[in-house]
Amino acid sequence: MDAKSPSTVLSDTFSPSGEKAGMRGRVPQYGKHRTRTTEARNFARQLREKSTDAEKHLWRLLRDRRFSEFKFRRQYACGCYFLDFYCASAKLAVELDGGGHGFPDQRAKDEKRNEFLASKGIQVLRFWNHQMGGKLESIRFEIWHTLMERTGRAAEIAGFLPKPPPHPDLLPRGGEGNRAR
Repeated sequence: MDAKSPSTVLSDTFSPSGEKAGMRGRVPQYGKHRTRTTEARNFARQLREKSTDAEKHLWRLLRDRRFSEFKFRRQYACGCYFLDFYCASAKLAVELDGGGHGFPDQRAKDEKRNEFLASKGIQVLRFWNHQMGGKLESIRFEIWHTLMERTGRAAEIAGFLPKPPPHPDLLPRGGEGNRAR
């Protein structure tokens, strides 16, 4: 496979059959940031094929802009890491972790990964796989809330938050049946 610069790949023309000239057997590159290697693409495909049940369940909620019209990608390559789910417009990564992530050495690796992603402006939300069963609504709300905040749509959040109780000085005095005369 000969190396081409991204600008060369973008300037290649399509043949009448829809295949890019000079790209037989290779995946065409679209967009200015698509510079993943074939190995990285194949690894991401393997990760998608071997998704956990929790990842499959969350992907059904996030895919096809079903989640408040935000586009998510699955097993998105970022540096040397692959993000479970990534929304580029909000720079938000959603990670589902199994039990192995609770061990100190894996937690240290996750922290290093989070620091790398933070340096790129990406916020990470982490959930445990088992939470997908019992706490799905709270996970959905947390993802939605973070998307709204990160895209400057915080005003939309106000309608969904619980209303604070009225101040005691604003409540009627005397209670039921004890009306002041």
